[in-house]
Amino acid sequence: MNSFATSLKAALRSPLLPFWLVIALLPFGRSAELGTALCLLGVILLFAREPQALRQHPGAQLLLWLLAAYAAAALCSAVDAIRPGKSWSTAAALLRYAPLGLYACFAIRRESKLQALYVAVAWVLALWCADAWLQALTGWSLGGHAEAERISGIFGADNLKLGPTLAVLSPFALWAARRRWGLPGLLLAFALVLGPVLLAGSRAAWLCYALVALGFAWREARSPLRFAGLCAVAAVLLVLAGGIAWKVSTRFHERMERTLLVLHGTDQSLDTALSGRLDIWHASLGMFAAHPINGVGVRGFRYAYPQYAPATDHFVATDEACGVGEGACHAHQLVLEILTETGTLGLLLWLAGVALAWRAWRRVGAAARARAFPATLALGVMLFPLNTHLAFYSAWWGLLFAWLLGLWCASLFVAGIPAGEEEPGIRAGLLKEARPVEASDGA
Repeated sequence: MNSFATSLKAALRSPLLPFWLVIALLPFGRSAELGTALCLLGVILLFAREPQALRQHPGAQLLLWLLAAYAAAALCSAVDAIRPGKSWSTAAALLRYAPLGLYACFAIRRESKLQALYVAVAWVLALWCADAWLQALTGWSLGGHAEAERISGIFGADNLKLGPTLAVLSPFALWAARRRWGLPGLLLAFALVLGPVLLAGSRAAWLCYALVALGFAWREARSPLRFAGLCAVAAVLLVLAGGIAWKVSTRFHERMERTLLVLHGTDQSLDTALSGRLDIWHASLGMFAAHPINGVGVRGFRYAYPQYAPATDHFVATDEACGVGEGACHAHQLVLEILTETGTLGLLLWLAGVALAWRAWRRVGAAARARAFPATLALGVMLFPLNTHLAFYSAWWGLLFAWLLGLWCASLFVAGIPAGEEEPGIRAGLLKEARPVEASDGA
């Protein structure tokens, strides 16, 4: 436990603090942008002192190329957007992600700093889980009273993002538990995170967490036979946890009852099981067919939706719409969001970014890939296409995506600097001597 406390203190008393604040403040809405603003200030100080610093860091260069693909898709979509003001302002707001990611690349310059950040994020998730368990048992948490259908934890009943966020960031908690207590610690942490993920009621989060379990099982097994055994253990834990939750939690029971409607085999039961997603996806396809080149514009989905949905559509005809005269807020699926809001051009830009990221990941070598494992797995499950998703061009989910992207690029190219040597980059908001970053393992 002492090593964990030391790692947390190292994160809080080092240049990692502004970057870590983004995660620490996520449950409190736009306050997470405080970390983004501090990172911007740090990057300004960095480049004022060392204008050529970018040329010395391959991770920072990779980050800018990936963000360029992400932002260029938004820019292309804004040209003839259905709501130009909304799309242009969204595209302009994406620029803040560049200093956020650059700060990570220059502040995390050695492996000890990277691990300290992993542990610090794990402590945040531990707080969220403890609070969620408290709410599951008592009905109350730091975020207030639980919603009728699911727990919401520290995020609050009007911000049902606990499940997806906890599932996506869970690799950091599982990695920290595995590092500190070995395989028993990993299994215990998996079970402790599993409860809040299940009770939060998001089926997308359930799938994300299952993918996280598969990722850790493969990492631990290193062979098909052991992988099958670990998957069996994980499946038993899932069945036991699900069975207990089914019996003791009315929220989980009702959520599963709705999910099992998919077995009835009718379009109506399938749409009900998917909470109206089929209607949204059908309208999305019509929207893309009408705007195949560059879409309706980022964040323009809700305004275009009524034109492509029937008048009796669930989201148009009820108060679940985003606003008066609007429909569903977003496509609830990554590929459909890209196609409807940014069109074919946007999809090609995203695919180019994925190819560039894959190429970089393959070239850095096994040691760098092992260091980046938690960030890689978190990004992978967040972007897994066969799932429902939050909006990647929204201010909140987009910020988490950019944060993970910056951390991933930083983790691939951390230098093996001895622990006693002074860290290059930013310290306590002031730039010390900047040194080139050495690419590891053939990068």
